[in-house]
Amino acid sequence: MEQKQIAAGIIIHNGKILLAQRKKGKDLEFKWELPGGKLEKGETLPECLCRELIEELNLKITVKELFMKSEHGYAFGSFVLNTFIAECENPLITKTDAHEQYAWVEPMHLLDYDLAPADIPIVQAYIKSL
Repeated sequence: MEQKQIAAGIIIHNGKILLAQRKKGKDLEFKWELPGGKLEKGETLPECLCRELIEELNLKITVKELFMKSEHGYAFGSFVLNTFIAECENPLITKTDAHEQYAWVEPMHLLDYDLAPADIPIVQAYIKSL
């Protein structure tokens, strides 16, 4: 079975990174994550990330570069997580039904959040790269 491709973003605004908290009742409920979603047929990974952020947060971003590619498995499935560096000019999130809450976080404080296991090595690598 082919692994799902996921696009996620280290979304930067004024030096802070966007985290989103997963909703109650979903897999990994209340865990914090780098926002993103599943690749749909016919789109590139950067297009996927832009689409997901518009759909879930109404947030327009500019994808800069692929930061890291990693594989991860949970009881509910495995996937390839393609994490991109992206920027946004306007940090105002006007669509809030996809997650419990959001936070713009200083990089040094990212690991203070209860992150989804797949995001921990990505966040660690990002902090180390600074």
